[in-house]
Amino acid sequence: MISNADNEEREDDRAATRMTRDDMVREFFLGFIKVHSLHHAGEEPVYGLALIAELRRHGYALSPGTLYPVLHQLEAAGYVGRLDRVVGGRVRKYYRLTPRGAVALADARRKIGELVGELLEAAPSRRRPARAAAGPRRRRRRGGAR
Repeated sequence: MISNADNEEREDDRAATRMTRDDMVREFFLGFIKVHSLHHAGEEPVYGLALIAELRRHGYALSPGTLYPVLHQLEAAGYVGRLDRVVGGRVRKYYRLTPRGAVALADARRKIGELVGELLEAAPSRRRPARAAAGPRRRRRRGGAR
């Protein structure tokens, strides 16, 4: 038989492992950062700080400590290849889209387009919702009596 204390402990454990809203938004954001990075690596070889500047142009403040692990994951997965170039006496790591990355990007574009399209179509309009369930509004008569 399970006691109330055991149930409370299990509930606390489940609550601790639940993703917070901020965690969820961060996960969504990182997914879009990956796809955006693939997109730019497909246009021309790009380096991390240039991608950070590009994202800043869109209103996203991203640190190198966030972006570089993403680029390393994409490289490890074979979606981008790294080119080392000496610029100003320092080695700069450029990333370019691989054939495998091009397939993944095309698939991501299709899926994102499909899902985002559905979300935008289903977005509530800015006009006031109809009052179907409440029926027509009645005006109150002055003097309080109806």
